[in-house]
Amino acid sequence: MDKQIATTLFESLASGIRLDIFRLLVKHAPTGLVAGEIAAELTLPPTNLSFHLKAMTHADLLNVTQEGRYQRYRANLSVMQALVDYLTAECCAGHPEHCFDAGEASACCHKD
Repeated sequence: MDKQIATTLFESLASGIRLDIFRLLVKHAPTGLVAGEIAAELTLPPTNLSFHLKAMTHADLLNVTQEGRYQRYRANLSVMQALVDYLTAECCAGHPEHCFDAGEASACCHKD
Protein backbone atom coordinates (compact mmCIF):
# COMPACT_ATOMS: atom_id res chain seq x y z
CA MET A 1 0.00 0.00 0.00
CA ASP A 2 1.23 3.49 -0.71
CA LYS A 3 0.58 6.80 0.99
CA GLN A 4 -2.05 7.93 -1.54
CA ILE A 5 -4.16 4.79 -1.06
CA ALA A 6 -3.87 5.07 2.73
CA THR A 7 -4.94 8.71 2.54
CA THR A 8 -7.96 7.80 0.41
CA LEU A 9 -9.01 5.14 2.93
CA PHE A 10 -8.69 7.53 5.85
CA GLU A 11 -10.63 10.22 4.00
CA SER A 12 -13.40 7.73 3.32
CA LEU A 13 -13.58 6.74 6.99
CA ALA A 14 -13.40 10.35 8.24
CA SER A 15 -17.17 10.46 8.65
CA GLY A 16 -18.90 9.15 11.74
CA ILE A 17 -21.60 7.55 9.60
CA ARG A 18 -19.08 5.79 7.37
CA LEU A 19 -17.12 4.57 10.35
CA ASP A 20 -20.36 3.19 11.84
CA ILE A 21 -21.17 1.46 8.54
CA PHE A 22 -17.72 -0.10 8.26
CA ARG A 23 -17.72 -1.32 11.87
CA LEU A 24 -21.21 -2.78 11.42
CA LEU A 25 -20.11 -4.65 8.31
CA VAL A 26 -16.97 -5.92 10.07
CA LYS A 27 -19.28 -7.26 12.79
CA HIS A 28 -21.30 -9.08 10.13
CA ALA A 29 -18.33 -10.45 8.21
CA PRO A 30 -18.11 -12.49 6.09
CA THR A 31 -21.79 -12.52 5.10
CA GLY A 32 -22.31 -8.75 5.09
CA LEU A 33 -25.68 -7.00 4.98
CA VAL A 34 -28.02 -5.69 2.32
CA ALA A 35 -28.49 -1.93 2.20
CA GLY A 36 -31.90 -2.06 3.89
CA GLU A 37 -30.47 -3.97 6.84
CA ILE A 38 -27.68 -1.42 7.23
CA ALA A 39 -30.19 1.44 7.09
CA ALA A 40 -32.42 -0.21 9.70
CA GLU A 41 -29.55 -1.06 12.03
CA LEU A 42 -28.11 2.47 11.92
CA THR A 43 -31.47 4.26 11.49
CA LEU A 44 -30.32 6.05 8.35
CA PRO A 45 -32.51 7.26 5.49
CA PRO A 46 -31.88 5.19 2.33
CA THR A 47 -30.76 8.16 0.24
CA ASN A 48 -28.20 9.21 2.85
CA LEU A 49 -26.97 5.63 3.19
CA SER A 50 -26.68 5.19 -0.58
CA PHE A 51 -24.36 8.19 -0.81
CA HIS A 52 -22.04 6.80 1.85
CA LEU A 53 -22.06 3.23 0.51
CA LYS A 54 -21.12 4.47 -2.96
CA ALA A 55 -18.20 6.51 -1.61
CA MET A 56 -16.93 3.61 0.51
CA THR A 57 -17.24 1.17 -2.38
CA HIS A 58 -15.35 3.58 -4.63
CA ALA A 59 -12.56 3.76 -2.00
CA ASP A 60 -12.46 -0.08 -2.00
CA LEU A 61 -13.46 -0.30 1.67
CA LEU A 62 -16.57 -2.26 0.72
CA ASN A 63 -17.37 -5.00 -1.75
CA VAL A 64 -20.86 -5.16 -3.19
CA THR A 65 -22.67 -8.01 -4.92
CA GLN A 66 -26.07 -8.00 -6.58
CA GLU A 67 -28.61 -10.44 -5.10
CA GLY A 68 -31.76 -10.16 -7.14
CA ARG A 69 -33.03 -6.67 -6.52
CA TYR A 70 -30.83 -6.15 -3.46
CA GLN A 71 -27.19 -5.26 -3.07
CA ARG A 72 -25.16 -6.98 -0.36
CA TYR A 73 -22.27 -5.03 1.13
CA ARG A 74 -19.26 -6.57 2.81
CA ALA A 75 -16.31 -4.93 4.55
CA ASN A 76 -13.14 -5.39 2.50
CA LEU A 77 -11.12 -6.84 5.35
CA SER A 78 -8.02 -7.45 3.24
CA VAL A 79 -7.82 -3.73 2.43
CA MET A 80 -8.26 -2.85 6.09
CA GLN A 81 -5.51 -5.32 7.06
CA ALA A 82 -3.24 -3.81 4.42
CA LEU A 83 -3.88 -0.38 5.97
CA VAL A 84 -2.98 -1.68 9.44
CA ASP A 85 0.16 -3.27 7.98
CA TYR A 86 1.06 0.02 6.29
CA LEU A 87 0.63 1.92 9.55
CA THR A 88 2.75 -0.49 11.57
CA ALA A 89 5.43 -1.36 9.00
CA GLU A 90 8.04 0.86 10.63
CA CYS A 91 7.06 0.12 14.21
CA CYS A 92 9.97 -0.81 16.47
CA ALA A 93 12.61 0.11 13.89
CA GLY A 94 11.00 -1.96 11.16
CA HIS A 95 10.22 -4.98 13.36
CA PRO A 96 6.48 -4.68 14.06
CA GLU A 97 6.41 -8.21 15.49
CA HIS A 98 8.09 -6.74 18.59
CA CYS A 99 5.37 -4.14 19.05
CA PHE A 100 2.51 -6.47 19.87
CA ASP A 101 3.90 -9.01 22.33
CA ALA A 102 1.37 -10.89 24.46
CA GLY A 103 -1.59 -8.79 23.39
CA GLU A 104 -0.24 -5.68 25.12
CA ALA A 105 -0.31 -2.21 23.67
CA SER A 106 2.64 -1.41 21.47
CA ALA A 107 5.80 -2.38 23.33
CA CYS A 108 7.79 0.23 21.39
CA CYS A 109 5.74 2.94 23.06
CA HIS A 110 6.52 1.85 26.63
CA LYS A 111 9.47 3.61 28.18
CA ASP A 112 10.82 2.20 31.44
